[in-house]
Amino acid sequence: MPQNSAAVLRALRTPFVVEPAHVPTPASDEVVVRVRAVAVNPVDWVIQGTGSVTYRWLQTPAVLGSDVAGEVVAIGSAVTRFRVGQRVFGLATGTDRGRDPQHEGAFQDHTALLERLTAPTPDDLTDEQAVVLPLGASTAACALFQERHLGLRMPGHATVDGAGGTADGDRGVVVVWGGSTSVGMNAVQLASAAGYDVVTTASPRNAELVRSLGAEVVVDHHDPHAVDALVAAIAGRRVLGAVALGTTSAAACIQVLRRTGGTVLALASTPVSLDRLAGRRRLFPAMLPVFSRIGLTMAGLMLSARRAGIRTAFIWGSSLRDDAVGPMLWGEVLPRGLADGTLRAVPEPLVVGTGLAAVQGALDRQRAGVSAQKIVVTL
Repeated sequence: MPQNSAAVLRALRTPFVVEPAHVPTPASDEVVVRVRAVAVNPVDWVIQGTGSVTYRWLQTPAVLGSDVAGEVVAIGSAVTRFRVGQRVFGLATGTDRGRDPQHEGAFQDHTALLERLTAPTPDDLTDEQAVVLPLGASTAACALFQERHLGLRMPGHATVDGAGGTADGDRGVVVVWGGSTSVGMNAVQLASAAGYDVVTTASPRNAELVRSLGAEVVVDHHDPHAVDALVAAIAGRRVLGAVALGTTSAAACIQVLRRTGGTVLALASTPVSLDRLAGRRRLFPAMLPVFSRIGLTMAGLMLSARRAGIRTAFIWGSSLRDDAVGPMLWGEVLPRGLADGTLRAVPEPLVVGTGLAAVQGALDRQRAGVSAQKIVVTL
């Protein structure tokens, strides 16, 4: 019987503690994975530092983490796509409402993954490379392909809502503000693989990387005329929607959409970062001005969007677990794209430690900021 250990969050706003844990038993539609690498996302330190407000449903002790790579050690009775011993990567959704964070959390030696949110790891990818994909690719796919957001066709699939090329060759433009983020890189390459033109923003040092993923135009997001540059690049073509990534992205995307006739905006970020709040010794009363500012700023942005005829919605990256986008992304799009080279494992992994004891430092490193990389811990 294998042994299990986990980096456990015993209470919110406390450091992780490495301790023994039960080895998950797979449900009929799950695989149990011996975890070899995990990646860190901003949501991990958001939960740890502000979960009493932002994830009020989450009970502790909990195991956090979304990005997993390793090999299958057990399969559920209904699993058909994987076998014991096979290398896989996948999206753990244990911190979602109604899920079990000890059964499904990433930051442990063994975890359970849903078969429909798991893909085989190609032979030419290491676990450290594959593990950068799960939440970034899933969030990007939600923004682009879910009907409540842009509702575009997926690579290799028929149009979801009728969006597509026209007789005059206009394939339609997707705007991604924040193209060098983890979600942004995946949004760029997924939209490009699906046949759309992509215009985006990134810093000059990351511009060539984002172009290599399929972006037609990359504008410096620090340029005060970035909105003008994107509008000029769109040049009258149909804008199918925008994906806003970063604290200033929503206001900028609303301006772009208003000036180009776009009507759909998928939001992934609050207009005020929670990084300083998450790192404070006490959440109260410091949280009051922060969340007040978020609420007031969002109200103004939503009013501006509504007046411009723009439909907005926030992205929940693991919501594809419960619709057709998840099985298509994980069962078809990612395996095919990684095999034929139309998709890549991005961003580049930045390995900051080995072992579960390194997880807390990895969250702290992510909160301090990274550019065009993803923090990874090997196990």
